[in-house]
Amino acid sequence: MQSANMLLKKIVRSSVLPVAAQHGMKRDLFPLSRTLSLSLCLKQDNSCKPSEKLDLDAWKKVMKSGLQEEVSETVSEPQELSSLAGARETLEMWRLAGKLVPENISEEQLKTFTECPSKSAKKKYLKYLYLRELHKKNDKRKMEEKRERRLEAQEQTSKTDETKKSPFLSLWTSTMDKVYNWRAAQSMIFGQPLVFDMSYEKDMSVREVANTVKQLVQSEGCNRRAVDPFHIHLCNFKDDSLYHREFLKHYKEAWGRLLITVTEQCYTEVFPKDKLIYLTADSPKVMKTFDHDKIYIVGSMVDKNIKTGVSLARAKRLGLETAALPLDKYLLWNTGAKNLTLDQMMQILLTLKDTADWKKALEFVPKRKYCGFVSKPVSELKKTLDLVNTLKLGKRREEVQKQFAKNYPKKYKLK
Repeated sequence: MQSANMLLKKIVRSSVLPVAAQHGMKRDLFPLSRTLSLSLCLKQDNSCKPSEKLDLDAWKKVMKSGLQEEVSETVSEPQELSSLAGARETLEMWRLAGKLVPENISEEQLKTFTECPSKSAKKKYLKYLYLRELHKKNDKRKMEEKRERRLEAQEQTSKTDETKKSPFLSLWTSTMDKVYNWRAAQSMIFGQPLVFDMSYEKDMSVREVANTVKQLVQSEGCNRRAVDPFHIHLCNFKDDSLYHREFLKHYKEAWGRLLITVTEQCYTEVFPKDKLIYLTADSPKVMKTFDHDKIYIVGSMVDKNIKTGVSLARAKRLGLETAALPLDKYLLWNTGAKNLTLDQMMQILLTLKDTADWKKALEFVPKRKYCGFVSKPVSELKKTLDLVNTLKLGKRREEVQKQFAKNYPKKYKLK
């Protein structure tokens, strides 16, 4: 019996214990009965030789440390992978539930998401990522749209360049420019003068002066393209004024080649007074027909605050005849002041000069300002409306008198 125990003790010491100490040992490596028999054998052996004792506490520590190292090595990585996979599953569930979740999320962002301390913090972090992704998409979309517009603009410019390079169009434009210039040159000799009064610079701001010059540039273009253009006179025009500087901005080198007359003199010094008619919306006299022998004056003024009576006072001070366009006679006016822009006045006067038709001429009035044309003057329509109202009231008075006579005695009479 003692020889068998010694043999078993040698086998355990030589094979099992070193392996357990180096590699660790699982708890279910030996069944419970074997461990008990082994411990009994060891006890019997120790009883026989007390000098050789087995330290069980040290053996347990060695076994536990080996197991912990093996478990930590084998389980640490799968736990991280399982947590990231679970986080991705939760993100998919939140996305299906309609919450603000980004479409693409990196590993670092996912780790940051898992490290958030609370659910609200996780939602806020995901919302931040979602909004950042949305802004990036919008910026990308805008850049693509801008690129498409730029390509379209380049294509259009290339097409226009091709059309400009075509010999027929270049020949046509050059010949038409020659025709327009020839007509303007003829109007300077034989044409009817049209005066623009340039003495209102002090009554306007810098912005209003700029708008006035823009309208005058458009008026000059309309007049140059007309069949029978006016001979334009810019009177009371001073060099190095705001008007002059704005004209130089628009025309540049072509300012000195314009086929118009520019003078510092007043129109009363250039033309006889009996032929001058100042067109102003404040005039009590209404223009009935266009007179080819008269010289019409238009005040070069754009006023947003609508300073009424300025041009009328200037015309009266100079002793000139005034006139206003018959807007109330032909138009059922809706809203706004009855002041027109300078280019609209130019188109109206050119149409009257060519056709003498007020209906065609007043089509250049902005349609937002009137409801439509009327066959009779508005003053006559008002008279007829007043007459209808008085007739209605007269009939109503007779009905009231009859009803009063029925209800009350004859001694009470309605006066």
